[in-house]
Amino acid sequence: MKHGFLLSGLAVMPVFGALEFKDEKGKHLDVISDGKVLVRYMYEYDTTDKTTHHNTYKPYLHVFDKEGEKPITKGPGGQFTHHRGIFIGWSKIGFDGKKFDRWHMKGGDIVHQKFSKQEAKGNAASFTSVIHWMDGDGKAFIEEERSFTVTAGAHGGRALIDFQSKLTPVRGDVQLKGDPEHAGIQYRPANEVDKKLTKYVFPKGVEKVKGTKDMPWAAENYTLAGKQYGVVHLNSKSNPKGTVHSAYRDYGRFGAFFEKDVKQGESLTVNYGFLIVDGELPGQDDIQKVWEAWGK
Repeated sequence: MKHGFLLSGLAVMPVFGALEFKDEKGKHLDVISDGKVLVRYMYEYDTTDKTTHHNTYKPYLHVFDKEGEKPITKGPGGQFTHHRGIFIGWSKIGFDGKKFDRWHMKGGDIVHQKFSKQEAKGNAASFTSVIHWMDGDGKAFIEEERSFTVTAGAHGGRALIDFQSKLTPVRGDVQLKGDPEHAGIQYRPANEVDKKLTKYVFPKGVEKVKGTKDMPWAAENYTLAGKQYGVVHLNSKSNPKGTVHSAYRDYGRFGAFFEKDVKQGESLTVNYGFLIVDGELPGQDDIQKVWEAWGK
């Protein structure tokens, strides 16, 4: 099979040993195997000074290289400092008659509170972070349960990262708004990406991603220090309809955007997958079969 993809979706090919957690308390949670970091959840919140606050004003997930030595995703600083790893946010959130920007992170923070789940068995590890989206006074107006499941070797890739976010307004109705460039669930490669080599892949029949709605997936290849990486961003059938993808920037930030009103007492749950591939992406047909096997 091309690139070793297991199109049945019924088996996995472990690329490392059994997965386990390593938590540097108050800093970050690693999913590791044989001492190699697969992903690192950055949950520190430090308001000691402007620099530490800027660097920790929201949690996000780093993806590491196959050696487990350094992230292939972006942290603070560089081009668009608020773009960080696998992240979520909206630039125009309506609440209590006001607008809140939880994309550029102006006038309030997104703060990890605790882990409600950590489970690791074989080639899979899952954890859930309870998070508060704060207003300008430091009071939560959204509670999020952000869950990740990391599966080594799934579908022939190095790792499949399942992302689930459950958003619950806690003090009144919330309107999640913005635009494809400044909202949604996004993946951002490391700042050192070779912009001339970034390439996007879409499902067959999609010639122009702008204006196309509810694509099952979008994918990209990007290059760091001469090494190529692939990412397939999988969109669940259960996600809000009218979703559009921003997937054309040479620096590699891409993801899915939608708008949604969520009433107090209700919750919005969204599901996405990120398949990480070392090297060139497989063809469109193989990626489509992976999405079908993913089955979310």
